[in-house]
Amino acid sequence: MKFPIFELERVQSIYENTVEINLTESGFHPLTLSELLTPDQLSRLQNTAIGYPQTNGSAMLRERIAALYAGAGADNVLVTNGSSEANFVACQTLLQPGDEVVVMVPNYMQIWGIVEAMGARPVAFHLREDDGWAPDLDELRRVVTKDTKMITVCNPSNPTGAILTGEEMRAIAAIADEVGAWIHADEVYRGAELDGVEIPSFIGLAERVTAVGGLSKAYALPGLRLGWLAGPSETIATAWATHDYTSITAGILSHAVAEIALSPEVRPAILERNRAMLRVNLRCTLDWVESMAGRLRFTPPKAGGMAFMRYDFPINSSELSDWLRTSHGVFILAGDCYGMDSFFRIGIGAETATLTTGLGRVKGALLDRFG
Repeated sequence: MKFPIFELERVQSIYENTVEINLTESGFHPLTLSELLTPDQLSRLQNTAIGYPQTNGSAMLRERIAALYAGAGADNVLVTNGSSEANFVACQTLLQPGDEVVVMVPNYMQIWGIVEAMGARPVAFHLREDDGWAPDLDELRRVVTKDTKMITVCNPSNPTGAILTGEEMRAIAAIADEVGAWIHADEVYRGAELDGVEIPSFIGLAERVTAVGGLSKAYALPGLRLGWLAGPSETIATAWATHDYTSITAGILSHAVAEIALSPEVRPAILERNRAMLRVNLRCTLDWVESMAGRLRFTPPKAGGMAFMRYDFPINSSELSDWLRTSHGVFILAGDCYGMDSFFRIGIGAETATLTTGLGRVKGALLDRFG
């Protein structure tokens, strides 16, 4: 397997920790341990022996994750090092060279790169901007064939923040069932819905479904690198065997904190903290876009910590990102990372003061240069 450079991750990794104002993050301003844990919990964490946990995830953690999916139990869950490893393990478990994989785009493009590296064939179906980033189900029906092994979706969407309706989810499940394809659902933004109504998982809509979740996005705990893969117990058992050849296990401290974060007492408070932050920041972003006099447009996200903007300035998106970073100290993510020039993505899950300062700089720079 020869992997292409993952442009989205690489460009963020190079600059996100050195730029003055980073607006490329797709989650929420991270929680600290003191914000998340009680003094007693912090004390217990300090006295945790730094050994190996159960490699597929502790029983308690897998039970708490399983509670997020109707009808699931601990055997339906594999704990991984972040949701990115869960995506990798799922592809290695379910796909073979030559398989056809239909990928929702725009999307976090990790699976596209994995599929290409495996010698499988990715095929796109699109979310349509002029339809509020709804999926083009007619296109999906056209591109799915008897050779389609997997349909991958991201719900809520990265980068658009759109949410599939129940009708759209059922239609995608029916299309997959017609050809016996798997649905692989990236659901890392479940729990970050602006209206506070948590969307259902694809788990349970069809027989052949795997779903990915994690604590990096909706839970504002990216540094734990704690994710999971959910699906049929036989598939999860096979995925565990693959996991033994990748990272073997997530860390013991990540397990301990995740068990607390996903407890019935703590989880709702984390999600509401982040939703409240998103509501305030989206209002600031809407006001900012309105002040740009039609030079920017976007469909406001319904979930997640980002906004995907189309701009009306005569500059390539990568050049725009580089110029704003080097000349004005603000880092935004170029639409080129999604194969979509004339767009950029900004993270709106940052601290409000950081977001508004960054947006002010971007506005001043664009109007000074382009009028």
